[in-house]
Amino acid sequence: MFPLVAARAGYGSVWRVNGKSIPTQASAGNSAIAGRPRARTGLLCGLAAYTAWGFIPLYFRAVSDVAPTVVLCHRVFWSVLFLVVVVSVRREWGFIWPVLRNRRSLLLLSAGSGLIAVNWLVFIYAVISRQVLQASLGYFMNPLLSIFLGMVFLHERLRRWQWLAVFIAGIAVLNLALRSASFPWIALSLAASFGFYGLVRKKVDIDSLHGLLVETLILLPAALVFLAFPVAHRISSVTLGLLSLSGIITAVPLLFFGFALRRLKLTTMGFLQYVGPTLQFMLAVVIFQEPLGGAKLASFALCWLAIVVYVADSILTRHPQVVADEPE
Repeated sequence: MFPLVAARAGYGSVWRVNGKSIPTQASAGNSAIAGRPRARTGLLCGLAAYTAWGFIPLYFRAVSDVAPTVVLCHRVFWSVLFLVVVVSVRREWGFIWPVLRNRRSLLLLSAGSGLIAVNWLVFIYAVISRQVLQASLGYFMNPLLSIFLGMVFLHERLRRWQWLAVFIAGIAVLNLALRSASFPWIALSLAASFGFYGLVRKKVDIDSLHGLLVETLILLPAALVFLAFPVAHRISSVTLGLLSLSGIITAVPLLFFGFALRRLKLTTMGFLQYVGPTLQFMLAVVIFQEPLGGAKLASFALCWLAIVVYVADSILTRHPQVVADEPE
């Protein structure tokens, strides 16, 4: 996930992503007729990305008979293979080599690889252990935690209503911690790991797809060592076939996200990012039939109220929201 910052350049509109200017909507000189299909395509791609991320628990539930660590290692291995093919076909290695030759960028991406590994592992465990509700709560809180981390580590100033939104989200977590049978570590771990991941990736000039390739390459040696152990071989051929799809399931939504990011305003992407956790919430309640007790419902209600306050502040002040590009 990266915090994305909107900027203006001449008459055109660009988004600043990790210090790199990326054109989005057509410039004022372009015709509205050309802009509408572009925005429509962007909206469809954005919905496709966040819908895929929203339904991804169904995939991990299908491989729930495999240990979460084994699933994680397979996801790393197959993601590397698929991403190498994608980058090779698109002839984009030229964007990656400069980053690999930069020691600072490699150190930051190494830190990011550790954070994304924690995030993936906790999410896989949440699905397998039937705690998708907590996972969705964590991703609802993620944008709010990101602006708080920006204040702490980047010395960004929070506006009054942003403070209120963060405070309400804190009350939601406190309520769940005090009124539930166990501490909501899954929600907090997912929000925190991805929040710090955003801080790290904000310092590297590389897009999400290329960054993920480097990060998974860094994780690959450890994944291969773990997959060599006998415990990783005790899976059926059908399950192995499902695990081999993890690279596609990881990378394809990122491709859709990249297309959407170049065609939509950041405000639109800010709204779309809540599609994923909303679908996860619905899956948990309707399909997986996880219990939604009073404590959880109250915490979700408070979190949704915090999001309303945060979104309203962004609209009224015309400030873009923090956007998460790869929530799980």
